[in-house]
Amino acid sequence: MTDARSGGTPYEVLGVPHDAPAELLRRAYRRRLRETHPDTGGNAEVFHEVQQAWALVGTPVARRAYDMRTAEARRSPASSGRARSSAPPPSTHDDGPRVWTAGRASGGTRPRAKARSHGHPGGWSQERYLTLLREWVGRGVDIADPYDPSLVARAPREIQHALADARAEEATARALATLSSAFTIWHDVATARGHGDWSSDADAPRTDPAKLDHVILGPTGLIIAQSEDWGAPVRRKGKELVSDGLPPGARPVKALTRRARVSRSWGVRHAAVLVVVADSQLEAMALPLGSSRGVPRFAIRRSAVAGTVTVGLPGVPILTEDQVFDQRTRLQRAIRFA
Repeated sequence: MTDARSGGTPYEVLGVPHDAPAELLRRAYRRRLRETHPDTGGNAEVFHEVQQAWALVGTPVARRAYDMRTAEARRSPASSGRARSSAPPPSTHDDGPRVWTAGRASGGTRPRAKARSHGHPGGWSQERYLTLLREWVGRGVDIADPYDPSLVARAPREIQHALADARAEEATARALATLSSAFTIWHDVATARGHGDWSSDADAPRTDPAKLDHVILGPTGLIIAQSEDWGAPVRRKGKELVSDGLPPGARPVKALTRRARVSRSWGVRHAAVLVVVADSQLEAMALPLGSSRGVPRFAIRRSAVAGTVTVGLPGVPILTEDQVFDQRTRLQRAIRFA
C-alpha cells in the first residue's frame, strides 16, 4: 500500500493517530475489517488497503520501520516518493529475509511479496478420494471422469467427504496465500511416520488422518489449522463441534488437538488451533472452543482466516523477530509431509 493509493497513511486508513497504543491499533484494525469486508457490503479495494495498512504498522518491528522511513522522508523531501513505496532493506540469513513487513509495497509494477508456502494442499485427500473411489467402483473398471458430479453424488458419504476435504483444503490455501511475506505456511504436514498412515492413538477413529492441513508461522504465532467440509452447518456443543454431516460419536476438535501435539517433536509450541469451514456452514465469524493446555481453539469462517491470522488471536502474544526466525528454522528442519 502506498499513501498515494490509499489517500492517507496507514494510520489514517485505520482511523487512529500515529502515536496510538498497540491495543488501540489492533482494535481499530478489527473494526475496519468488519466495516470494509465485501461480504458485509464493504468495498473490496478498501478492505485490501486496510490489510496493507496493518501489514505496514501492525507489529512493533514493522511499525518502527515505517515510522523511521516516514521520518527520513520528512527530513529529505527529494527521497520521499522512494521512501513511501519501498520496504526497508531486510537483514538476511541462510533461509532468506528476516522481516515482518508485507514485503515490497504494491506501488508501480512491483508486486507485494506473499507468504512462502510449502507442500501440496489437498493432495493427500485427493489421493484418498481416488483410492476409495476405485475400490467402490471396482478394480480394473475404467473411470472416464472421477470428478463427474453424477458419479460423486452416487458415492458413499466417506468418499464424498474425502473429495470435499480436498477442495476445502485448497480453498483455505488460496485464502492463506494472501498473507504477507511475514508468514510461512506448510500444507499437508505429517503427524506419523510413513505416507498414508492413520493416527496411532488407541482411541482415534480411522477417519482421523495422521496429518495437519495447514501449519502457519508468523508474528502472531504458530497456528495449526484444519480445513473441514462436512456438508452441513456446524455448531458448538461445549468445547466440541457438532454437525449433521459428522458420523455419530465424532469429536473433530479433540482429534485435531491430539494431532497438533506433534509440534512438541518440532521443538516449538503452537499458539492456537483453528477449524476452518465454509462461511455458509458457520453462523458466526468465529466460535471460541475453549482451550487445551493453555492453547486456545476456534472454529472460523474461511473468509476470515487470513485477516484473523494477520491480526492475531485473543490471548496469543506477538512473537519477536528473533522468535519467528528461530521457530521457522526449527520447523524447516523438522516438518515432514504426508
